[in-house]
This record gives sequence, structure tokens and C-alpha cells, in this order.
Amino acid sequence: MNKQLSFKMPIVDGKRTKQEIEKVFNEYRRYLATMPCDMLPKVTASYSIVPPSNTNEFNSSTENIVIERIEYEQERNKFISWLYDGVNRLRDDEREVIVKFYMEHDSGYDQDIWMDLGIGKTKYYKLKGRAILRLAFNLKKEVFQKTRKQKEEQSI
Repeated sequence: MNKQLSFKMPIVDGKRTKQEIEKVFNEYRRYLATMPCDMLPKVTASYSIVPPSNTNEFNSSTENIVIERIEYEQERNKFISWLYDGVNRLRDDEREVIVKFYMEHDSGYDQDIWMDLGIGKTKYYKLKGRAILRLAFNLKKEVFQKTRKQKEEQSI
């Protein structure tokens, strides 16, 4: 009767979680950049000895590029709205730090951001760390430390 339940909470690996969030923002910047050249339609004619087929399939390079571009746009819009939803669920001060540091056209410098916010260096870094951690949980990108048992199972 005197036995207690032992419930071991997993511990978040802050360094690897921050790396995951930085990967998300690198992908965000990539999506905001212009369309890559390989998705542009070919202008030069290409000839082949393959006989024509009437199967109602899209075989034109222009049609294929249009389909790829539409799929890319849909993927980009889905990703960006997912990221915006996660950022918008942060507290106001946390959101301001994340937006200024990661999401503005020119990524900010820590010193400029804490000066703009009117807070000290120590408080800023605590706020930034908390914002990154909370964003990781919002986006389900948190990384947990592996226990000794998990490491042993993985090495086998």
C-alpha cells in the first residue's frame, strides 16, 4: 500500500529542440524565396523518336511544370499557415522576439532586439529560450533527451 507510482517525465533537450526550430525557419525562408529555375518551363524545343500516344496523359513539359508549381504553392501555403498558427499562439512578448529574430526580412540581432524591447540582456535570453521552447511545443517539434535504456536499445 505504501508504494508510490514513479512517473518519469521526459526531459526536453533544449539544444536539439532549438536546432529543429531553426530548421523550420530555414525552410520558411526557403519558401519565401523566389521560385527555383528548374521549375520554369523549357523554352527550347526537344525532339524525340518516340511515337505519339493518345492516352489523355499530361506529357507536355509546360503542363508538368504548371502542375509542379501548383503543388509547390499548396505545400508552401500549408507550411506557412502552420508556422503562423504556431507563432500566433505564443504570448505577445515571445511572439515579438520570434518575429524580429527569425521572421523579418533581415533577421535581427539579439542586442538590437533587447534594446527595442527595453529589457535587459539576461531577461531577453530567458524570454527567447522560453519562446523557442513554447514554439517547439506548438509546432510539435520538441526533442526529448534519451534515457540510458533507450540508448542501450538503440545501440543493439
